[in-house]
Amino acid sequence: MILVLLGTQNNSFHRLLEEIERLIQDGIMQEEVVIQAGYTKYQSPNMKILDFISKEELEEWQNKADVIITHGGVGSILSSITKGKKVIAIPRLHQYEEHVNDHQKEIVELFNEKGYIIGKQGIEDLEEALKEVKEFKPQKYQSNHDKMLKIIEEFIENC
Repeated sequence: MILVLLGTQNNSFHRLLEEIERLIQDGIMQEEVVIQAGYTKYQSPNMKILDFISKEELEEWQNKADVIITHGGVGSILSSITKGKKVIAIPRLHQYEEHVNDHQKEIVELFNEKGYIIGKQGIEDLEEALKEVKEFKPQKYQSNHDKMLKIIEEFIENC
């Protein structure tokens, strides 16, 4: 099962769901797809779409997932990699009014460089990431909470 986490940002990430829909229709994604959509309103007979879910329900879905596709939110990424999950992350972009700035690009790049996730900068790279994830062995996440928060705060301040 593939779990897609869009977080709780009050901006839509419709582009990502449209690409997932295309990949399902083209037969590239054949697994069950469950979406935690938050404020992204989308309907599809090909996906199970949940708007907002409790932390406990989120953890249940994460535990069941083989692969997690997420936006570039730190919470979604960290909660997935601490479970040892294979994660594909694609940032929300300011140019599409998906976020107030482009700090998620740097967050995705950082986690990708550390080997924790497969980080891509655009939705057009999702199909490639789905191929890569089959052989991907994520680095085990070692919590260094203070250092990670400092890095993230610096990224946000410099955006």
